[in-house]
Amino acid sequence: METRSQLKTHYWVRASPSDFGGTLPQPRSGHTAVNIGKSKIVVFGGLVDRKFLSDLFVYDIENKLWFQPECTGTGSDGQVGPRPRAFHIAVAIDCHMFIFGGRSGGKRLGDFWVLDTDIWQWSELTSFGDLPSPRDFAAASAIGNRKIVMYGGWDGKKWLSDVYVLDTISLEWMELSVSGVLPPPRCGHTATMVEKRLLVYGGRGGGGPIMGDLWALKGLIEDENESPGWTQLKLPGQAPAASCGHTVTSGGPNLLLFGGHATGGWLSRYDVYHNDCVVLDRVSVQWRRLPTNNDRPAARAYHSMTCIGSRYLLFGGFDGKSTYGDFWWLVPEEDPIAKRLTTSLPTVIPENKNASIANDSFISQDKEGQTEGSIFSELHRKLEVSVSLNHHKLIMDELEDREFAELASQVNGEKFPSNALRHHWKMSSPESIQLKELSPLLRDYQRLIIRHHLNKVDLKSQPVESGFPERETFRYYHIRNAMQLRIDDIPSLLAEYKELLSYVKEN
Repeated sequence: METRSQLKTHYWVRASPSDFGGTLPQPRSGHTAVNIGKSKIVVFGGLVDRKFLSDLFVYDIENKLWFQPECTGTGSDGQVGPRPRAFHIAVAIDCHMFIFGGRSGGKRLGDFWVLDTDIWQWSELTSFGDLPSPRDFAAASAIGNRKIVMYGGWDGKKWLSDVYVLDTISLEWMELSVSGVLPPPRCGHTATMVEKRLLVYGGRGGGGPIMGDLWALKGLIEDENESPGWTQLKLPGQAPAASCGHTVTSGGPNLLLFGGHATGGWLSRYDVYHNDCVVLDRVSVQWRRLPTNNDRPAARAYHSMTCIGSRYLLFGGFDGKSTYGDFWWLVPEEDPIAKRLTTSLPTVIPENKNASIANDSFISQDKEGQTEGSIFSELHRKLEVSVSLNHHKLIMDELEDREFAELASQVNGEKFPSNALRHHWKMSSPESIQLKELSPLLRDYQRLIIRHHLNKVDLKSQPVESGFPERETFRYYHIRNAMQLRIDDIPSLLAEYKELLSYVKEN
């Protein structure tokens, strides 16, 4: 009898500003993110606030740097690259990223592009053979280093169940003729090539139901001389919930399924969104819950998840109300990133816990070492109260803040370094703030609150008033460090900081 291998405990850790340099992508969902070898990740397109995007962001893995390359190229209409879109497919073959379809506004697209990431050149391709119809919410995967297989999608009128194979050398599409039992048509599913089989999971089916079925397609490898055919797989273990808009990421011997939304309507307010991690263990061939800490990212769908060595990187997504721009690491317990969480690691969700319990019933508990001040801080945060009783005792002076001093020394000006740096931030826009500035900016924001306002107020007996800018002035006062900030917090943090500066100058 085979002994089931023990899954390593993994930890979710919100990405730190020190993890990345350069310009990060703005919040989005419905985008794509592909690995180009082991050197970079390319993020393209997406949707935010009903705006479809066509921007391109690249993460240089070795240098931990995000950048936007200046691309060249010419499309059929004279444009440099693909038009804005979301819910398209993107597949990497060697140094090339192939893009097909998607949606732009209410229109489904059927154009076909390739990006050469060595020279950052887009080319719109004239393809041959059995061309796929325009569609969004399809799924695709690479077959080796030459071909791409695409399955399903939505063409605006019907759900699709067709299978197309693209030869990236001849640029010929071929519709695969598959006999026997077929999966129900679907969109919003995933398709992942595992050795000789294409595994398709979930998605939304014709008529509206969101599914939780797993199918395998054989006959995609020419050398095997297999007739194409589908087989529905019913694996043992703790299967994931039915989902649409989830991701399946290959890492080592496992496939990791994360996120997605469930029944209740197509992207409606009634949808239920997931944030649990389920592994398809390719060794034991069964579903298993990945043991993780309970400080997980918000539930979401239409995000991206990429694999960097033993790490996973989550970006973006949508939860029915908000579009996310946060980055999260999912790392094994021995990873240095996991050590950030404190020496007393958080509660781990065991592998054998029921999925619904894992989703809904874990509540963060106060550790024995917490101070009274941090308990009040957490309470104030939950109640949206402005101030913390003891937090201000922990904020260091400028002269002791080495990171603040080093950054100030880089700012030109003959003023006292702190004034020069504050003037720099006063004149900055949210887009110009670099990640390395977030920690010292947050601490100086808190310093100004303490020095020029809180010390003049009896915090235990009266509300924060006395002419200081009101509204949500102390929104970020409780934040312990910049790791707790989201990218979309930066504009409001900077705006409040500038109000603080103007108040200090007037008083």
